[in-house]
Amino acid sequence: MSRFLCVTAALVVCSSVAALADDLSPTGTLRATFIATNPVQAVSDPQTGEVRGPAAELTRELARALGVPFTISGAQGVAGVLESVKTGKADIGFLAFDPQRAMEVDFSQPYSLAHNTYVVLEGSPIRSAAEIDRPGIRIGATTRDAGELFLTRTLKAAELVRNPGGNLDVAVRQLKAGEIDAYATNRQRLSELVARTPGLRLLPDNFYGVEQSIIVAKGNPGLPRIDRFLDEARASGLIAGAIARAGLAGVDVAPPREAK
Repeated sequence: MSRFLCVTAALVVCSSVAALADDLSPTGTLRATFIATNPVQAVSDPQTGEVRGPAAELTRELARALGVPFTISGAQGVAGVLESVKTGKADIGFLAFDPQRAMEVDFSQPYSLAHNTYVVLEGSPIRSAAEIDRPGIRIGATTRDAGELFLTRTLKAAELVRNPGGNLDVAVRQLKAGEIDAYATNRQRLSELVARTPGLRLLPDNFYGVEQSIIVAKGNPGLPRIDRFLDEARASGLIAGAIARAGLAGVDVAPPREAK
């Protein structure tokens, strides 16, 4: 290849990278948000404010690939992450896929599967997730949580009792008062709850594997670059390592997306 062609090819590559950076970080900084109360995504150190977890590691590496600095911050629930991306206050967000949410933003391929299960009182006769969907059973769930949306679509006999704030202290009070028979959310949250709350029992199986993904504003042309980045992060072991470093329970690396 001639020197002219080599230089031309290099300029094309640089131009392409710059265009992708402009699409995904129009301010010159990649700004990311995650659900502040969801440890499956990330957690913020209360003393230093440092964000740790898969979302933080993926944001850092994506920013490095784009050649830009980054920021990452917790948002108030699903609505907070959606709003930050839709209004342009954030360039990317971390969110579990759901068809309703996909009407508002565009989703990348999933990078992890966060398994959802139930917690019950220690003396409950319920022993598995398969025993839940029966007449007379009341299930608590966080409003608009991916697990709640899934149960709304799929429950046939059990009653769903929504917890608007997703406060697990409220869930424990409801369980002890007999207002609900089980509470549903991701296994990581419930594992932490059981560890600090005597008298609770985590069911051994799961009812749903929630696809954790990266979201962008509708029509953002940088989404294919995020999908390629996630393929690279999966192949390199970055995602598996981030999950392990965070000590997450019931979270697996999502399998590669099948070619269409």
